[in-house]
Amino acid sequence: MAVQPIDLSRLKVLPLAERHSLTRAADILLDPDGPPKPCSAPNTALIAECAANIRAARERGASVMLVYGAHLLRNGAARVLERMMANGWLTHLATNGAGTIHDWEYAWFGASTESVEMGVAGGHFGTWHETATNIHLAVMAGALDGLGYGRALGRFIHDDGATLPDPAELAGLIRADPLHPLTAARADLLRAMHEQNWPAGRVRVEHRWKHASILAEAYRHGVPVTVHPGIGYDIVSNHPVFSGAALGRGGEWDFKLFGGSVDALDGGVVLSVGSAIMGPQVFEKSLSCVNNLRLQAGRGVVSGHTIFVVDLQDGGGWDWTKGEPPKTNPAYYLRFCKSYSRMGGAMHYAQCDNAAFVHHLYRALAGDPAR
Repeated sequence: MAVQPIDLSRLKVLPLAERHSLTRAADILLDPDGPPKPCSAPNTALIAECAANIRAARERGASVMLVYGAHLLRNGAARVLERMMANGWLTHLATNGAGTIHDWEYAWFGASTESVEMGVAGGHFGTWHETATNIHLAVMAGALDGLGYGRALGRFIHDDGATLPDPAELAGLIRADPLHPLTAARADLLRAMHEQNWPAGRVRVEHRWKHASILAEAYRHGVPVTVHPGIGYDIVSNHPVFSGAALGRGGEWDFKLFGGSVDALDGGVVLSVGSAIMGPQVFEKSLSCVNNLRLQAGRGVVSGHTIFVVDLQDGGGWDWTKGEPPKTNPAYYLRFCKSYSRMGGAMHYAQCDNAAFVHHLYRALAGDPAR
């Protein structure tokens, strides 16, 4: 049976103003100085240990990496994380494609989130013109400056837009040096400018709620932020502008940048907060690459790091500080615990609300732990 691909160029897309958004930035943002949600006594003790490890890591110049899922943003943690970046307690942030979509929508539209069930049934889930258009524009424009997905979008939000080159200039650069490392990025942008009628020059997109953006704050503070997308995973696929090449390129460059922070992880800390799949999958591949390069250079593998994994799912009744359970134990199949337990160092698991965890952690680092 011959199967034909669907034609995304024929999709009917809609303005965000027509969507019923389920969350608003003004309602979700947590006040860093306000009282955090309560935590259990075991989690409170673990947060105190985590804070001590972060302080020690920063004193020795080691990485402190936060790998987070979209729900941490949706639960209002942006301003808390901004404080942690401002104080130098986080040296790298990483998220998935969904994390960037909510991030941009809060920053520009002040609202995000939709009913998946109702949207799919009506054929309009994710078909929001501004979201896909601006994320692609940001990533494509940033690529011309060697920026990956995360920093390109962070800059776009922080700077309220991007500057696009003249199409004739792009075409000339492609013809003049077809083997240039940026040739493919230039060609992708040139095609998008033609098909989407993007004008050359300054494209201004005002982000009135940029304080709700983790990506923008990371860019402002000079903290590396990387995005690790899946092609077809995110609603930016539901638009004629969709370019797996552009998003994949940004994700490729970000994977390499992620590895640079992993290489500085000796005696450091990894926080994996609400990332059940992306976090452990990306981290294990990156750590393997870093160790491969280190061993070739006669260096030892990454060691002395501590990993704190946070999620709402219970840990299967297993003490993960003792390593992974046998395959006969259902806890073995908790990827977000099992993968990290294999990554050397000490791994701790906290079953905890993700925003509550980072809020308490910030307070502990600031020397004002919540009681």
